[in-house]
Amino acid sequence: TGYPGTGKSTLASQIKKPLLDRDGFFIEGKFHQTACPDTVLSTALNNFFGSLIENGSILSERLTSLRWRIHDAIGSGNSLLMDAMPNLRKLMAEETSTTQTSSDRSHAMPCTSHRLKFMFCNLIGAIPCKVNPLVLFLDDLQWADEITLDVMQMIFNDPEVNHFLLLGAYRDDEVSPSHPLTKTLNDIKRHGTHAVTISIGPLEKECVNTLVSEALHLPPSLSRPLSNVIHAKTGGIILFLLRFLKSLNDEGLLWFSLSSRRWEFDLKKIRIKQISPDVVQHMTLNMTRLDKGMQVGLRTAACLGSNFNAVMLQKAKEVDEYDMDLFLGTCEEDGYLIRIDGSMQFAWAHDQVQQAAYELIPSDKRESFHLLLGSRLLMKSSSDELSNMLFCVVDNMNRGIKLIVSDDQKVELASLNLRAAETAMSFSAFHSASRYLMTGLSLLQHDPWEKNYSLTLRLYNAVSEALYVTGDFSRLTSLVEKPLQFARCFEDKLNIYYYLVRSYAASGQLEEGIATCFRVLAQLGEVVPSTTNLEFLHSETARMKEMMDGLSDDQLLSLPVVTNASKMAVLHFLNHLLCQTYFVKPELFPILSFHMIDLSIKYGVCNFTPFAIAVYGAFLVGAMSDNEGGYRMGRVAMELMKRMNAIEIIPRLYIIIYSMINIWKEPFQASLNKHLEAFDIGAHRGDMEFAISCLFHYVNVSIYGCGVNFETLINYIQSYAKRAVKCRQHLAFDFMGVEENAYSLYFTGMTEDSCFDTASRNNQVSVCRYICQKRKHVAFWTGDMDVAAEVYELSKMFPLGSNVKILSDLIATFIDGLIAFYFARKQRSDEAKWRAIGESVLATLEKWEEGSTWNFRNKRFLLEAELNFLKGDHQMTMHCYTESIKAAHAHRFYHEEGLAYEKAATFLLHESDHNRALDYFLNAKKCYEAWGAHALIVRIDMAIAVLLPLCADT
Repeated sequence: TGYPGTGKSTLASQIKKPLLDRDGFFIEGKFHQTACPDTVLSTALNNFFGSLIENGSILSERLTSLRWRIHDAIGSGNSLLMDAMPNLRKLMAEETSTTQTSSDRSHAMPCTSHRLKFMFCNLIGAIPCKVNPLVLFLDDLQWADEITLDVMQMIFNDPEVNHFLLLGAYRDDEVSPSHPLTKTLNDIKRHGTHAVTISIGPLEKECVNTLVSEALHLPPSLSRPLSNVIHAKTGGIILFLLRFLKSLNDEGLLWFSLSSRRWEFDLKKIRIKQISPDVVQHMTLNMTRLDKGMQVGLRTAACLGSNFNAVMLQKAKEVDEYDMDLFLGTCEEDGYLIRIDGSMQFAWAHDQVQQAAYELIPSDKRESFHLLLGSRLLMKSSSDELSNMLFCVVDNMNRGIKLIVSDDQKVELASLNLRAAETAMSFSAFHSASRYLMTGLSLLQHDPWEKNYSLTLRLYNAVSEALYVTGDFSRLTSLVEKPLQFARCFEDKLNIYYYLVRSYAASGQLEEGIATCFRVLAQLGEVVPSTTNLEFLHSETARMKEMMDGLSDDQLLSLPVVTNASKMAVLHFLNHLLCQTYFVKPELFPILSFHMIDLSIKYGVCNFTPFAIAVYGAFLVGAMSDNEGGYRMGRVAMELMKRMNAIEIIPRLYIIIYSMINIWKEPFQASLNKHLEAFDIGAHRGDMEFAISCLFHYVNVSIYGCGVNFETLINYIQSYAKRAVKCRQHLAFDFMGVEENAYSLYFTGMTEDSCFDTASRNNQVSVCRYICQKRKHVAFWTGDMDVAAEVYELSKMFPLGSNVKILSDLIATFIDGLIAFYFARKQRSDEAKWRAIGESVLATLEKWEEGSTWNFRNKRFLLEAELNFLKGDHQMTMHCYTESIKAAHAHRFYHEEGLAYEKAATFLLHESDHNRALDYFLNAKKCYEAWGAHALIVRIDMAIAVLLPLCADT
């Protein structure tokens, strides 16, 4: 950090040569105040990959290894990154095909800012390795965009990224405590990253004297009077100091004397010389002493950006304004410009130098100057040339937009802004694209829907996408009112509706999204029930079952692909509706899947048809207890997905198959790796919503179903959790006895209570039910049975609705039975109620065991033991406890093995068999230790401490 001109960039770049000498990689990007900040990271990476390609013969082994790492990190054919970085496409082409099928293009997931950040993080994390460490240098971070700052934070939060160093430089006088960069740096430090701040201040007097002494080849004693004056006037700012020395030479106050053969100076005149305390003003003043042609050239070049080529400068000037070769040579000699690698590309020596040149333009003339410059470039450029300087042309013309009065010129500039936005979007620069598009829309003020319909519609379609990707949902919602009102046909509104529905889902406004989907479907002529009842559900289920049972697997898999555009749109919005109703209106979940299947059979399948078939299979299993039928639908859905190459739906498909279908037949443990596989695919493909859900289901199955060691689970899941903060890791913390609120690790200010209240207000029944299950689970396992009973009653307010169950729903039912038998033994007035609940759960578990003895036998035996305990059948009680322990151990449910030991120990205490009770408590403790449930171990230790004095021969 430091003030501008103190040498931050120069210091940071000193690491480059020693790093490259040791086979390291160096990537550098620089933000600019007026340029598009969201292109800096992709440009820096693109330049880096370009340099690797140029040195391919020298670095062939390193390149091969790098290609494989990148392939593993981002997958093949990643058009999002390839389009933004053409050199990455060239680099990977030798090893990886980047060709997308038509199916990929037509059904690709839309880009989101989450996907952009995730993919950039993956790509950067794949570059370094032990033998090729990476340094990423980002200059002028005070002007960085949100995506870059978030990528920085994600990289540091990812424990899998190693051999990586980020160097950042910023002006601390422009970064306040409320600045986004400050927040990012604080968050990085808060998550345990070791960050070192190096403050670069002005040079001290002795250092200035050393510099002047060595520059003028004078003894320090002779240079000190001059250096003291220079230090006083420049404050020791290195850029200011060097420019001041040059100005002294230019003005004849510092000269080389041939007679004395050394540098001499007029100290008296230098001392009284008046200069601006600001380096920009000082340089601007010196530039005004140049001839008119040089000044015109500097003003023009300052408007062309931080770097430009000679061709662009030639087009921007009038014929006889100045000699361009002389101008460029003089600027290079005077240190204003730097020629890049001997080419005709030039960059400003410092952004302060560019600012000084820009200050030559009178403030009241700047708008007209920009407009003239942009128009001149536009008129003198061919179509291909304009493509290379499009941003420069549009940026300059936009800065003079107030001076444009002609409607035709406004329309032309609006078209240019659309073209610039589309180019920016191809580079994944969606923030910049949204600014161009909003500018384009502002130019079309008088009856645009009548006079320029096509252009207006294209602008609104593009800005809807850009605002969705950048997460500006509130602006998107208000902006789409006009196209939805004025578009000439409903088909022209579909793209707008598409992003509106997705923005509602992304912002948690599920009911608004559902209502919009219903309106769209009605406009498309599709009658979809918005409410249902048991009678309708049963009749529809019977109809669907009869139809699907009558079709063989081969018939379902050989259905044609839908070609009717209207029906394709219907299926598209039904898919959105299906996903959103699960949380808000779960009773519609199966009905909508039936409707999608009907349409697919009648008109042809689309990439979302396998998802609908899988949902139907989950309903067969959960509601109809038709395990074989549901399992068959799961197999058909998987095979259809493969045949259609619909890889992008894997996250949502795996959730249904491995969390709602296969759990009734296959061991719980079999689904774990599938959820992580689906998370990676979803993250690569941009389906972050379902990728995060896959992570939730992985943790759900690990904790509720499999009893995976908590510490192992948390350590393993960290790399995922810090990117996908919605995983319910707080349950593991509760069992481990960690008091810190796990929500606060990732959501500042959020608590479990606030999350529950928000979900309850938004009618998100499923979220409320999950939180109730978690609370009930923790209360039961930690022995707080009164709270467990209270939460059991509370959870009735959030019924399952769809009868499509996930694993936590199954375990919650099992826990309900244990809670019920516990209170039934208390001989309270409500004993009959609790006994009936327990017996009902036991009957349910007996039916479930018919489908999977692996998953449910130990649970059924434990419930039978509790029932026999209640009945007073002591022999049968102990037999059932023993069988439950054996089954849990054999099927690797060590957490439930510990529970069975603990319950048996409680029974033995009731029988006054203290010695055996102690043995069982000790065995329960071993199981809980293997589970990593420290809070439970503490409770067992307390029971053992009470029991020990009662035991003989202890």
